[in-house]
Amino acid sequence: MNRFDSTFKPLLWLMALLLSAFLAACGGGGGGGDTTTAPAGPANVIPGAAGSPGAAATNPTVNSASPGSGATNVPTTTKSSTNVVSVKLLTATFDAAMTPATIVSPATTFTLRDNTLGANVPGTVTMNGAFTIATFTPGVPNLNAATSYTATISTAAKNAGGTAMPNPVVWSFTTAAVLTTGHAAVDLGAAGNFVVFSNTAITSVFPSNVKGSIGTAGTGSDTTITCPEITAGGTVWSVDATYPDAACLTIDGPNVGIAAGAMAAAITDAKGRTIPDFTNLGAGTIGGLVLAPGLYKWTGAGGVTIDNTGVTITGGADDVWIFQIDSNFTVQDNATITLGGSAQAKNIFWQVGGVAGAVIGSAVDFKGIILADTGITLDSGSTVLGRLYTDPAVTFKTNTITPPAP
Repeated sequence: MNRFDSTFKPLLWLMALLLSAFLAACGGGGGGGDTTTAPAGPANVIPGAAGSPGAAATNPTVNSASPGSGATNVPTTTKSSTNVVSVKLLTATFDAAMTPATIVSPATTFTLRDNTLGANVPGTVTMNGAFTIATFTPGVPNLNAATSYTATISTAAKNAGGTAMPNPVVWSFTTAAVLTTGHAAVDLGAAGNFVVFSNTAITSVFPSNVKGSIGTAGTGSDTTITCPEITAGGTVWSVDATYPDAACLTIDGPNVGIAAGAMAAAITDAKGRTIPDFTNLGAGTIGGLVLAPGLYKWTGAGGVTIDNTGVTITGGADDVWIFQIDSNFTVQDNATITLGGSAQAKNIFWQVGGVAGAVIGSAVDFKGIILADTGITLDSGSTVLGRLYTDPAVTFKTNTITPPAP
């Protein structure tokens, strides 16, 4: 009997162990159901992310959004160029032309969720003419104050070729603590395709560095900036073939004309804003000041001067600054325009009148978009993070012009 026990009992233990392993592999003995995990869906990405690892470079995605991911103190309403106050709009800029039918109203692809209420905000979606920008318009008078919102664009969104986004694009932002109204940015339209645009000429003392395309509606021979000074894949757009270097010349009169019209409309927009938040601040001498978001206006012949102490422009990533200067705008040598908080150069607009227009001294670190009636002149060694637009000439002298992030 002892010999039987010593031989048979280990066999029983071995059989029990094998049976237990078999049952575990089959999902256990508690019902026999399949407990395998379903494959995970594509991960969410924020605007500006390329998508899932291994995704094809041609897959569409969202390059940027407004309000941006993580933005705080977002206005609950916006004042337009005609002073009409409406609910804050959301925009998403894609990296390619999209198929509108996969995105527009009803808003099922592009949605906005109120995280406090736990419900989607009703709204409609439209797209611009190039089908690259989707705008969500909430169907409410204003966004709620002190509230977290989450925007989502699902993988139902497809580009013009029918390729869907590989990942949902999801981002969140928080509104201001109280109901507030911000200003709408000046719409550059087709002029926004150019870092520098003039209706007359663009001249340069070599070597300058313009990181992107320039355009002139004047005779090409009047533009003396050279091809080596146009970098980052930019070209010189002209209405004729008289520009001296064909290596970087794009002749396209119709599109140059469209950009000229867009520039004129942008100048008119910036100039026409009314009900300023600040009038004749510092009697036009603003060096050393910290400038909050808003509409600023200076009247009279004195113009505006920034001395070598510079200024600080501070606010959120979606805040807007519009500076209306009836006369000349002078930035003295060695001045720096500092961006504070999350302020972005693309949202800063300097509208300039006067006889001399905008005059930027030497070794200046300038930020923002200049919209000048009567010319823009930069002295040696100055840099610009922004764009330059004027009817007369733009004159460079060993300068670097970098377009702001979209």
